[in-house]
Amino acid sequence: MTSGILFDFNGVIVDDESQHCDALIATLAEYGYSLDRETYYREYLGFDDRECFRFTFKRIGRAQDDAVLREAVARKHAQYERTIRDSMRLVPGAADFVENAALDGFQLAIVSGALRSEIELVLKLAGLRPHFAEIVAAEDVGVCKPDPQGFNRAREMLDLAPRRCVVIEDSLPGLTAARAAGLRCAMLATSHAEDACGDADIVWRDFVGHDPTELPWAHV
Repeated sequence: MTSGILFDFNGVIVDDESQHCDALIATLAEYGYSLDRETYYREYLGFDDRECFRFTFKRIGRAQDDAVLREAVARKHAQYERTIRDSMRLVPGAADFVENAALDGFQLAIVSGALRSEIELVLKLAGLRPHFAEIVAAEDVGVCKPDPQGFNRAREMLDLAPRRCVVIEDSLPGLTAARAAGLRCAMLATSHAEDACGDADIVWRDFVGHDPTELPWAHV
């Protein structure tokens, strides 16, 4: 029987949280707000771009209408794209893991708060795009993680029962979203320390030495 793996993207496929952090810091500076890296990892990790700006603009009393948010997201995307083209790095073992999962017959999907254009760019550069049947990006859902909407949508697109899917995440909001969707979840300790991921079904440092069969599949 077919099973599916729902991958988060940033910090799971591509090791780009640093680029996202730097791009957000640079963009918010254009709006007169100083964000440091510690605050980013404590308060912003797991937000999509729109929520990052909505959260910050509310904090500083700036307008949060759609036009303002779209402009801010576009500015940040331009910063991100420049850096990722110069210095893209995948999470260790991610390419082999994805390729092996596809060869083993698993259905694969991306569920991320990243923009679709960013996901498509990285997957194309990495040569991984053909392996993913579905992508649920920031534009495809009304709310970001920890809401389970993205995971629910991807699972339905793959036409799989919850017990036939496993999520791979790196953020605590992502873990909460997986739980809310009734899904088992493996965590990568790429954005949080391993001891902060204790509520996950399994925790790996990265994908090196691991195989899809090791994921916490339901034994039913």
